[in-house]
Amino acid sequence: MVDPGMEPDALLEALLELARRAELEVRILSAAGASADLAPAGSAACRVGEKIWVVLAPDDPILHQSEVLAGALKRFRAEFLEGTFIAPGVRDFLEERREGMAERPDR
Repeated sequence: MVDPGMEPDALLEALLELARRAELEVRILSAAGASADLAPAGSAACRVGEKIWVVLAPDDPILHQSEVLAGALKRFRAEFLEGTFIAPGVRDFLEERREGMAERPDR
């Protein structure tokens, strides 16, 4: 994973705010919710109709949660990102994420 030059907690908070502004539906599972029978095993993003849902699992490391958010923003809200001011450390993280996706086309 990349080092965004920011504290992991600050990066995640910035990405959560960006996701909110980009109108992504973000849910952070509680520990109890994550242990439910049909709960996702890890953080993930998907499209359901016109909405983009991002589910963050509490057991995933903060940087992994940030990677999932960054991936959803890049994949589903690229146009929004182009027209929005984003703090340099967050933008660097998003750009690194895009380059990493180009190296791994199966993801």
